[in-house]
Amino acid sequence: MLDLWNPWEIYDRLIDQIDPAVQVTASGRFGKWAFIENSEAGAGMAFHMPVESIARRLPADPSGMSLREVAAYAKSWNFAEAALGMAAVNSWYALPSRAEAAGFVPCQVNNWQNLFDPWSTEVAGKRVAVIGHFPFAAAALSAASELFIFERNVLDGDLPDTAAEYVLPTCDYVFITGSAFVNKTMPRLLELSRRAQTIIVGPSAPAATLLAEYGMNSLTTFSTTDIASFQPALGGQRLGGMYEAGRRIEFHA
Repeated sequence: MLDLWNPWEIYDRLIDQIDPAVQVTASGRFGKWAFIENSEAGAGMAFHMPVESIARRLPADPSGMSLREVAAYAKSWNFAEAALGMAAVNSWYALPSRAEAAGFVPCQVNNWQNLFDPWSTEVAGKRVAVIGHFPFAAAALSAASELFIFERNVLDGDLPDTAAEYVLPTCDYVFITGSAFVNKTMPRLLELSRRAQTIIVGPSAPAATLLAEYGMNSLTTFSTTDIASFQPALGGQRLGGMYEAGRRIEFHA
């Protein structure tokens, strides 16, 4: 399990497995997503957080840099920079052949709006927490006895994210947005959820089975299968959006 005195352990292990010979070939941002492509024809994205209270150190164009070197910026406290670092991490793990070899399989429905549907019956009568305000979570998880939604920028009905310290240890199911890797809250959220069924969700999450060692029971993320369509799809130039460039994939520990 996670060493409580070293929350960087998850990040270091994710980064260390990346082949240093693989290079970044393209990077940027479309809307809320930062993205990275690499020389293996892998692509990854992560939620862009516009928090830049400290100066960036990552070059504006990291093309040609080692993918592992760019992935290390996932540990940056400049969250906009950290998003690119996590996108680099995700571009490695989400390569279709690598994800498949690790045990990830395509989701039955390739649509994030159906993200919570597979658990709609399973959570009946349970205390359920969702980290991140997903607008379609409440309807899908309506059978829960209690549903807590945590958000840093709270909307009506949400709990502030600091309430997680008090509430998560009492929950039966916890869904954690992959963007928690960007703002560095993931290690603590996993620790608080260690008694629950813990599901990590969203394109910001790496397709890395090692997360099961830290309490993750299920993980749903995104794998790009058509690298040529990745940027146009992410940039809104494809009618089907990101789904025209890839597919949602899942792993159950």
